[in-house]
Amino acid sequence: MYGLNTAAIYVVQTLGSLYLLIMLLRFVLQLVRADFYNPLCQFIVRATQPLLKPVRRIIPSLFGLDMSSLLLAIVIQMIIMALTLLLAYGTTGNPLQLLVWSIIGVTALFLKIFFFAMIISVILSWVAPQSHNPGAELVNQICEPALAPFRRIVPNLGGLDISPILAFMVLKLLDMLVINNLAMTTGMPQILRLLI
Repeated sequence: MYGLNTAAIYVVQTLGSLYLLIMLLRFVLQLVRADFYNPLCQFIVRATQPLLKPVRRIIPSLFGLDMSSLLLAIVIQMIIMALTLLLAYGTTGNPLQLLVWSIIGVTALFLKIFFFAMIISVILSWVAPQSHNPGAELVNQICEPALAPFRRIVPNLGGLDISPILAFMVLKLLDMLVINNLAMTTGMPQILRLLI
């Protein structure tokens, strides 16, 4: 019985986290004003449209931000966490606590999207600096707004851009000092901390 629950938790977390990532990417793409004609953007739009279309009728955009995709990301995170708790402990827990944990989880994933996009961007700048691959272009579109403030602070050192190093440090510090402390302070169970 324990093996079946563990397998079910694995399936729920894997498939749920994959769709959560796609939904949050939809929010990020609009946030960074990515090129929606990019084939990868088109895939994300098609994958999220069935859930987003009805929600958009109720929840409008706010200050140019796609609030419906952000809200759906939080709801998806809540469902993943509730199912995980149900399978692991037989209870879904307090709904208010689940909401707080879900916001923490979505925020952690939001930071990770930028962190890993910057890692990919740095690697691509070494191996394929002028690539016009749709994936490379999308990664650069995601990274550019995050790196722009650091590029204003750090001068260009003869063709060497060290702004990603500062951005990595800031994102990692936010994860270590804010996200992890919030997860512990709010009493997030260890099984849910694995999700963030």
